[in-house]
Amino acid sequence: MADYSQELIGEHQSIRVLRDLIDRVARSPARTVLIYGETGTGKGLVARTIHARSARAGKEFADINCAAIPANLMESELFGHEKGAFTGAVERKLGLIEAANGGSIFLDEIREMELTLQAKLLSLLDSLQFRRVGAVRPTSVDVRFIAATNKVLLSEVKAGHFREDLYYRLQVVALNIPPLRERGEDILLLARHFIDKYNARYGRRIRGVSPEAREILLKYPWPGNVRELENLLERIFILEDDDEVLPRHMPDRILRTVRAGAQTVPPPVPEDGEAGLLAAGFHAATAQFQTRLIEKALVAAGGNQQDAAALLQISRHALRHQMIKLGMRDA
Repeated sequence: MADYSQELIGEHQSIRVLRDLIDRVARSPARTVLIYGETGTGKGLVARTIHARSARAGKEFADINCAAIPANLMESELFGHEKGAFTGAVERKLGLIEAANGGSIFLDEIREMELTLQAKLLSLLDSLQFRRVGAVRPTSVDVRFIAATNKVLLSEVKAGHFREDLYYRLQVVALNIPPLRERGEDILLLARHFIDKYNARYGRRIRGVSPEAREILLKYPWPGNVRELENLLERIFILEDDDEVLPRHMPDRILRTVRAGAQTVPPPVPEDGEAGLLAAGFHAATAQFQTRLIEKALVAAGGNQQDAAALLQISRHALRHQMIKLGMRDA
């Protein structure tokens, strides 16, 4: 994972608000935190910052990617196991949760956790107790759980991929990281930060970004967000010899996108494409569009329906009515 530094860089209003929320959450006794954000926005950085600014800072921070650990090993990795619990368990093993007692657990890509394990995680969140695989007696633990996702969890609940009770348990405190394309001049602040970082690492003296290259950076929609920007600049440090970042250093895909006038990432198309959308008919297609629009507003508002309604410029009552009508929630 790229190191985005030990602070959340940026002066955009959304980042200022996020920094304030991080401080409030870090100081609070909240046991669960849910972080929403597209791939590459820095969800891991936010999680580590919450831990570092909390009373738990001197304890363990366990970083667990739920998509990277095979499903058949996940329970043992999280909860540990007793000697003889299964073939190959030749000794007792402490799980990551027990090892982080007093600290924080970061569950990245929480949506990828299997439903059966989601149930066990919910039980742990409610009781602060768990059983190692093969254990008879429960073990108590004091841990803050920080979960992250780039999915719309409410839609995953509706699709049966994520437990509704776990969703609401995690949703108590939700933070949303804005995509880089919505942060304006922060793109240039981050570029300056990464140039300083790689000047030090590679012993270079790149002065900065030329005016023409700045225009390209500001116009490109950055689908890979901060991670994509950092990777681009490191690539330039490795491959180019100039003392500033120039337009000719940019990959063709970036130049083509900017030339085409793409200012934002296009909205997702249904899996069966535009033909399928047309085949669905007017009412079904309209319902699909409304569902996607509400999902995006909920993600932007960190799951808060009042704030999502404000973004959509409708009342909370109207939003709730529409969600019921679309089958996004029960009456």
